[in-house]
Amino acid sequence: MQTKPLLTLDDVTRIMAAARADAQANHWDVAIAVVDDGGHPLALERLDGCAPIGAYIALEKARTAALGRRESKVYEEMVNGGRTAFLSAPALTSLEGGVPIRVGGLVVGAVGVSGVKAAQDAQVASAGAASIV
Repeated sequence: MQTKPLLTLDDVTRIMAAARADAQANHWDVAIAVVDDGGHPLALERLDGCAPIGAYIALEKARTAALGRRESKVYEEMVNGGRTAFLSAPALTSLEGGVPIRVGGLVVGAVGVSGVKAAQDAQVASAGAASIV
């Protein structure tokens, strides 16, 4: 039988704190979501000033990164490159800002961020994901 690492509440707390710190240092009003490897929500925060839809989009970006085992940006690049069929893929958000969390080469979850420019969302998500590596 194989074993795999799992995110703990302490891990999720650290991820959220790192992502929040990056967003606040840049004065970015964003929503931050953390999910497990199956895309199930573990944490969600919408910082003051972030539009309500940001919470929904952040969660979907995180789910996409967890289930796809890659950054959500990859799907955005596919769509922008002409593979528009990905727009109809179930449980997939083709927007940059979802970053998988890897431990020992395995995806254990993902962070999704929404509220500012795509590359800025990805920066905040990456800060969160990097906090437990």
